[in-house]
Amino acid sequence: MIIVMKQNSTTSDISSVTEKLKLHDLSAHISEGVSQTIIGVIGDKSKINPSDFEVLTGVKEVVIVTDAHKLSNRVFHPENSVVKVQLKDKVIEIGGDKVQVMAGPCAIEDEDQIMKIAKGVSECGAEILRGGAYKPRTSPYDFQGLGLEGLKMMRKAADKYNLAVVTEVLDEKDIEEVATYADILQVGARNMYNYRLLSALGKIDKPILLKRGLSAELKEWIMASEYILSEGNKNVIYCERGVRTFEPATRNTFDINAIPYLKTETHLPVCADPSHGTGKRALVAPVARAAVAAGADVLMIETHYDPDNAKSDAMQTLSLEQFGDLMSELKGITSAIGRSI
Repeated sequence: MIIVMKQNSTTSDISSVTEKLKLHDLSAHISEGVSQTIIGVIGDKSKINPSDFEVLTGVKEVVIVTDAHKLSNRVFHPENSVVKVQLKDKVIEIGGDKVQVMAGPCAIEDEDQIMKIAKGVSECGAEILRGGAYKPRTSPYDFQGLGLEGLKMMRKAADKYNLAVVTEVLDEKDIEEVATYADILQVGARNMYNYRLLSALGKIDKPILLKRGLSAELKEWIMASEYILSEGNKNVIYCERGVRTFEPATRNTFDINAIPYLKTETHLPVCADPSHGTGKRALVAPVARAAVAAGADVLMIETHYDPDNAKSDAMQTLSLEQFGDLMSELKGITSAIGRSI
């Protein structure tokens, strides 16, 4: 249920509604738009009568929402949410007019490597450095990442080139450690269904990049985001990284439909990861261009100065030169759709 307030409603009117909700053990999710305020009602609403709220001063109407996703629903929050990352001397906005880019290696290998890549992606226009310190690999014998030392290296490189940091957190016990060094915490595809981890991430004050599960339906993915939102963390970014299908020609099948679907159904920003979505270097740039045209707010691109010899995901990693070319190509697309990069 949502309560739509009149345009001229006052702070006192809104407080009257929220106080009455508390009497019924219900909580309020307040969305303040440019023209009006919408109050989302959270909790068991079976014991209340909507008409009791329609008569309150300042209330325009009460709308019953049947969708399971409450907090991510665009009905609750008609305007696009913008996730903000505060650095020392600038704010990076995800979900606004500018299409942001997260770029860097699949895995942090050593300090020299991450420094070179941070410098390269920054010069090409990226504002967010991506990299894996803890690597969830299919085989236990593959490189598992540098852990804490990798996090420190990435933070040092990002600070030098004025970049934000996004990296994956694998376990509840690692949240505090990862959050110390990262600006955005990533939930990988394998952990989309790890509801205890999602709930724990909902209790911290850091943006969460939520990747789609290997074979997750869109509504399952949206409901996963509700676990984070329901704990109080409103800064969630979806990341489409392809799903597992019958088609073996590419690593995954990148679902371009997911981008406009999420933009229609929810108010949260959407990221596209064409590196994992295709698994093939030659396909990354074309799919990245398509994703931006479809409405993606941010791209995640695996990039390395020597991609053929990268320790992880070499086949889908762009060289710094290829990354620079892609950034130039995207300027025409963003300009055509009224955005920038």
